[in-house]
Parts: sequence; C-alpha cells; structure tokens
Amino acid sequence: MNPLSRFHLPLLISLVITACASTPDTSPAPELLPSPVFPTPAAVYTAIPTRPPFQPGELVNYTAQSGDTLPSLAAHFNTSIDEIRVANPIIPQDASSMPPGFPMKIPIYYKSLWGSSYQIIPDSLFVNGPAQVGFDIETFVNSQPGWLKNYNEQIGDGPHTGADLVRIVSQNFSVSPRILLAILEYYSGALSRPETPNTPYLLNYNNPSYHGLYLQLVWMANTLNNGYYGWRRGTLLELEHPDRRIEHPDPWQNAATVAMQYAFSRQYSSPLYDQIIGPGGLAQTYATLFGDPWTNQQPHIPGSLQQPALTLPFETGKNWNYTGGPHTGWGKGEPYAAIDFAPTGVSECHATSEWVTAMADGIVARSMPGEIMLDLDGDGLEQTGWVLFYLHLATENLPQTGQTFKVGEQLGHASCEGGETTGTHIHIARKYNGEWILADSPIPFTLDGWVVHDGAIAYKGTLTRFSQTIIASSKSELKSLIQKDE
Repeated sequence: MNPLSRFHLPLLISLVITACASTPDTSPAPELLPSPVFPTPAAVYTAIPTRPPFQPGELVNYTAQSGDTLPSLAAHFNTSIDEIRVANPIIPQDASSMPPGFPMKIPIYYKSLWGSSYQIIPDSLFVNGPAQVGFDIETFVNSQPGWLKNYNEQIGDGPHTGADLVRIVSQNFSVSPRILLAILEYYSGALSRPETPNTPYLLNYNNPSYHGLYLQLVWMANTLNNGYYGWRRGTLLELEHPDRRIEHPDPWQNAATVAMQYAFSRQYSSPLYDQIIGPGGLAQTYATLFGDPWTNQQPHIPGSLQQPALTLPFETGKNWNYTGGPHTGWGKGEPYAAIDFAPTGVSECHATSEWVTAMADGIVARSMPGEIMLDLDGDGLEQTGWVLFYLHLATENLPQTGQTFKVGEQLGHASCEGGETTGTHIHIARKYNGEWILADSPIPFTLDGWVVHDGAIAYKGTLTRFSQTIIASSKSELKSLIQKDE
C-alpha cells in the first residue's frame, strides 16, 4: 500500500515514500505461558503413523484437495511441475486449481522430520466462506455458559461484546468464526467456564502489544493466515518450535491443518504441541462444539477456477501509478493477495478528485470506513463467489451496503482512510468463497489484460501485457505509470 509523489513530464521529481505498515513481524517471539490457560481434557495422545523414506522420484498416490495448484504441490512434494505433468499427462497446460478428488501420481523426494499426517479440519471450514453463511455468532455465544457472552472490550470505534470481536476479526481476516471460537474455548474455556481468566493474554500470546481479547484474536487470525497461505503458495515448508526443533509439514497435508500447526508451533513444543494438533486436541474441541467437520464437507475452490474479466480500478484515459506489487490482503505477511494504485500528481495524504471505479459489475456486500466489498455474483454475501476488496476509499462518496454498480462506474476517491498508510492510494484484492486469492498464482490477477507478478519482496513486482512491463514503485517514476486504454 504505497503512496505516490507528484509526477512531472518531462522532468521527473521522485520522492521516496515509506510503505504502509503491513510487513511481516520478524521480531523475536515473546516469552510464552507453558500451556493453554484452561487446557481442554484430551484423549491420551497416540502417535500418528509416519511416512516411509521414499526412493528419489518414487511415484506416490495423491488425491487433489480443494485449492491445490501444481506449483504448491511441487513445493510440498519437493519435486517439479514438469515431473508432475509427465506423471499425469491428462492435466491440461492451462490448469489453474486442481479438481478436488482428482487422483494423481506425484514424484516425491523425501525430506526428513515430516510432521503429523492427521488432518484437523477441511479448508472449506477454515475460511469465512459459504459454510459460515447464516451462522449467528452472538446467538451461539449467548447459548453457551462460558464467560465470552458477558465479555466487553473497548476498541477504536467503541465498546464491543466478545461475540462482536469474533465477528470483526473473522470478517477482516476471512477466517471462520467457528475456528476462532473453538480456539478460544480450547485456550480459555470461553464457551464453557463462567470465570474469565485473570490474564490479558487469553490466547497465550504474552506480548504487551497484543493486550486484550481483540488483539489476541487479531494475532491468532493473522498467524493462521500466514500458515494457510504460506502453504498455498508453497513457501512455508518448515516449522520451528520454541525448543528449536524443526518440522516439515507432511506433503499430503491440507492448508487449514498446516495453518494450525504453524500457529501452535510458534508457541509450543512436544508433547503439548502433539496433543493440540492431534485427535484429542483442538479437533476434539471443534467437534464437541460444532460436530464432525468431515461430515458432508464441501470443497470451496472448484477445479479450473478462472477469474472473471476485470478492468483497472480507475477511469478510462487516465494515468495512475502502480505503487504496490503483491502484498498482504489484510494484516501482516500472507496472503499476498493485494496490489496498489495511486493517482498521479498526489503526494502524501492529500485529497484527489480522481475517481476509483468498479472493476466489474457488482453489489456492495459491506461498507465500512475506508473500505468496501464488491460482490460479483449478486447475492450480497462476501462469503460466496468472487468478491473485490477496496481499501482506502474516502468517506466522501463512499458507497453504501446494497448499492449496485456497473463496470467502470465511479465508486469514490482514493485516500489515506482505513488501515495504516502514509499516502493517498487504493488497495485492491480478490476473494473467492471466502478465500483470499493470491495475486501471482495459477489464477492470475488480470486487469484489462495486465497480469500481476510477484517481486523479490512484498510490494515489489510487475504488471505485464504482451511485451509491455510496468514496475511497481513507491516513487513517482515513469516505469510505474500505467494508462487505462480508451
């Protein structure tokens, strides 16, 4: 989310601007409590069978899971896309997401220290997607005897109930509210014990910067997303525990389970970690609250998913600058789902008369200060189908929930409102069925034929169209200038 300095032709006057604060947290992990505040009674831990040491390149059986792509599978199995294609010639060259349930043969190259093969929950129940439509968080919390129903906390916009804090975090990070409630119950008896634990660190993240339930939930949801989308991208291939033990997630694992393994590996070592991620840990708590998650579960990412046609988010004939390559959609670190544009001639947080426009036909599913969700399937729900996220829209002319727009129509003005930023710009990202769709992926973020590509680090990267390349820059530079064609 990078702002832009004033751009003059033929003279370039470039000002280096600081990017908004959404880089990954690389500070040392704080001191942690030895166990959850109220550990849920768990079954006796039984070791999950381990994988054998396969021969290099040995073909193993694999059944495609919701959201799998060839690049991620190649990373998980320590192989290459080309080798997977040779073993599965039926896969088309333009394959995006793999069809769930599709049987595959994958050449594997063994790694030591593989983790548990036990799967905690399906991916479709991890995201705030179709399975969460109609789930009334407040009604559920109020039906339970635990302390959460009587909890209140003051955050930036006023006092909120415990149920409302869960809703806000679930909505912003697009993580299932049921997952957050199960974690709260496992850690602190939030739904079963009437007494509130005497600690501000209700999810055991002992960091003064994350004091209180809301920020503890923010930390947990952000950490879960870093695990989930790191596995999706094929970049998270190693977990390090507080005792420095290294673990490689099992290649057959699903993203939701790896997300939880990643989050809990940041806090715990064996044997407590093994209990939490096993059948007697969080999975047992979730099943007690909401039933067996594997019964009648439906994949949320279909095979061969394609993005609908989208246009650049500003008016035809206008010049804007590409100020941010792929970076976080929300929070810190993953998912690298968002990109940024800024109108030329605007520096710092000055107002602009330039219009942000609808990239496709849609209805506003949610309108909040500085942001909207534009739903493209017309049902008005941000948990289903394709949804476009616009962040840093000015309050003036901000669309309201329920308004409909045609592609190219004016949505509002870029600003510094909503989230942290040091300059006027617009931040855009995509979701499908509640899952953030990575900007550079087999389902590419494409705007008027311009295709988004990652850079070496967050905010870097390019837009390419045929032989043309636009390079993301936080400076006012010709290389980042892009015009929307007539």
